[in-house]
Amino acid sequence: MIRVLVVDDEELVRSGLRLILEAAGDIAIAGEARDGAEAVSAVRRLRPEVVLMDVRMPGMDGLTAAARLLSEPDAPKLIMLTTFDLDEYVHEALRLGAVGFLLKDTPPRELAAAVRTVAGGQAMLSPSVTRRLIASYANRAPSRAEVARRQLDRLTGREEDVIRAVARGLSNAEIGRELRLTEATVKAHVSRMLAKLGLANRVQAAILVHDADLG
Repeated sequence: MIRVLVVDDEELVRSGLRLILEAAGDIAIAGEARDGAEAVSAVRRLRPEVVLMDVRMPGMDGLTAAARLLSEPDAPKLIMLTTFDLDEYVHEALRLGAVGFLLKDTPPRELAAAVRTVAGGQAMLSPSVTRRLIASYANRAPSRAEVARRQLDRLTGREEDVIRAVARGLSNAEIGRELRLTEATVKAHVSRMLAKLGLANRVQAAILVHDADLG
């Protein structure tokens, strides 16, 4: 069972998320929290594998809580909940190391699938939503773009092909088909690329590509 902590200041939202996730069969709700401070305390006490957390809450907001949670050893996988008017905050959460985010109107099946994806060690990068939001809210000041491009200059030509495909939201299998590589070879390229750039996950790789204005 995948143990999930649900964090939202609205009880109705928490109840809805609990019902959806528990109906999946392989997901258990480890606990609930009403704000970021409760979330930090609950994570330390309950040790969930995944935290599903709203961005804007009274008291300690989701972004502040994310920074604290992701700085600790054995941090849980973090998915942020958002609406379009909060996208800029989610972008910052992804920079902190969150593995993805969901819109609050995400269909139940996709919600459960997202939890399984991040629990399995993969970052959540939706081609239709995540890329659009990252591109819209990334700070593309010349200095940041230049820094990002210099960082990407460390990559080989093939690694750059792979990171561009990652930024488009493609899976390892899809990248392999496009670049005519085996899935195992793509996985190795991704691992080396992340290590070389000092990145935690595929979402951060996508942000770097967009910062460099190459996405």
